[in-house]
Amino acid sequence: MFKKIVLSILLFSGTPLLAQEQTYSFTLEEAIEFAIDSSYTTINARRDIAIAIKQKWEAISSGLPQINADVSYQNLLKQPVTLIPGEITGGEPGTFVPVVFGTEQNANLVATLDQLIFDGSYLVGLQAADAFLDFSENAGEKAGLEVRRGVINAYGSVLLAEEIIDIFTRNKVNLEKNLFETQKTFENGLAEEEDVEQLEITLLDITTQLNNSKRSYILAKELFNVALGIDVAATVVLEDTLDDLTQENINLEFMETNFNIEENIDYKIAYNLTQQRDLELKLENSFYLPRLTAFINYGTSSFSNDFDFFRSSQPWFQSSTLGVRMSVPIFSSGMRKSRSQQARIEVDKAATNLQETIQNVQVEVNTARNNYLLAIETYKNNKRNLDLAERVENKNEIKYSEGIATSFELRQAQLQLYTAQQDYFFSMLEVVNAKADLETVLNTPQLDINN
Repeated sequence: MFKKIVLSILLFSGTPLLAQEQTYSFTLEEAIEFAIDSSYTTINARRDIAIAIKQKWEAISSGLPQINADVSYQNLLKQPVTLIPGEITGGEPGTFVPVVFGTEQNANLVATLDQLIFDGSYLVGLQAADAFLDFSENAGEKAGLEVRRGVINAYGSVLLAEEIIDIFTRNKVNLEKNLFETQKTFENGLAEEEDVEQLEITLLDITTQLNNSKRSYILAKELFNVALGIDVAATVVLEDTLDDLTQENINLEFMETNFNIEENIDYKIAYNLTQQRDLELKLENSFYLPRLTAFINYGTSSFSNDFDFFRSSQPWFQSSTLGVRMSVPIFSSGMRKSRSQQARIEVDKAATNLQETIQNVQVEVNTARNNYLLAIETYKNNKRNLDLAERVENKNEIKYSEGIATSFELRQAQLQLYTAQQDYFFSMLEVVNAKADLETVLNTPQLDINN
């Protein structure tokens, strides 16, 4: 994963070592691997899976023995008074005598073990926990696919910005040379002032676009770093070139890849939803079943008028109970029936959504394939257009130097060339991105963010 990480030592001529920082170097595939491991999105997706695993164990453990202990202490500051018939103590019939029962202070310690024997909702809960874990893993896979596509786009955008800067820089140098020569010719009275002005306009346009491209390059690098999950100021060297990536991603045989709808991540998630809705219906139906639990407890109590419970001679009285509880639902005034009917409707909705997802995915696959073919065709056409634009511009430059073509005609040829250059490089990036989109729909990477 980190095999391409190197240390860059910043040295200034004639000065001692001032700083040391980490420099990353990636091919596109290495950048994807790094992002799958370290991007912010996949890190949180792994956490979601970890939560689902914990929730599964939570569901399992709810049916295992549960032990609870209760400790209580009471100090009856004013003890309750009870009236008893007076004749019990030798008094007159019809009279009552106030008496106080018990001691002023008492302490109790009780431990209870509960064990679930049968509960339909518990069995459904176990299935639901498995279904939620599947959903979390599929959501993690989708996150990985989106991260992969984002890294490819960001990597290509940085390379595109580099190419645009390079081509604008070369165009600017050529324009400055032409402007210098035309200026001298004008000063000698052999050229029109308009010729100089036309070239100056073109040079200003190119300079503006070059400056904007440099700013875009900085932003593209920062976005790429964010996609990787590293600091935006970190230095990253890209080892692939835009041309290499374009050639690697032109593969018409890939169009023949068999599409299995069950491998599509959107289908998987939609199918997960139908499973969850089925389990919700089962859960509502399980509330018609009785619930059976068993328990056993053990307790000890002590009573005294003073707080002397820790004396060795203080008596403690033991108690223990073993029992079974059964809760049988009998009548709910239609509440359970209504909830079951709602769950049934949700099951039908999920099934409809699954069918819609299947159709949408098929359209998405066909669209991605069409866009991929279009991107390849556009790239080839733009490559041909660039060759033609270069020849046209070169011919007009020769004609202009010989006084056959006007400065306006030269400017038009130059602008046509600059447009063709940009279209060519943008079409290269589009090939790479279109291939990534198609791979995402087909789920050919089969990413697992846990590995």
